[in-house]
Amino acid sequence: MKQKRQPVLDETDEKVVELFAELGLPKNLAKTLIYISQVEECKSADVERGANLRQPEVSVAMQELRRRGWATKRDVKKKGKGRPVHVYRLTVPLSEIIRQLEEEKMKEMDSIKESLQELKEMIQRYERK
Repeated sequence: MKQKRQPVLDETDEKVVELFAELGLPKNLAKTLIYISQVEECKSADVERGANLRQPEVSVAMQELRRRGWATKRDVKKKGKGRPVHVYRLTVPLSEIIRQLEEEKMKEMDSIKESLQELKEMIQRYERK
């Protein structure tokens, strides 16, 4: 990650994002994941700038990261009036996230293999002898 005033995704990060996307993770989720994995904690606006995403994209990605148990959110009260600022932090190392994704993909592959085997067995009756 290149450092400017704040971290931004670099070419290597983008390659990692592409690999996650090839595994079926939405690109915005992958960008958000890679960004927050490289900072202690961050606000949505940090992710927007650092990962070049729009606010709704970051919001959806953060919801999914939290749903999967990969990130947490805490509210920081601003001085004066107004809504608190949400601060996010990754709670699971990337290696564990990859292990979980691998497990999901292996289950998908097993299911596909079972379906193919069942299909092979069932179409035998249509084959001419």
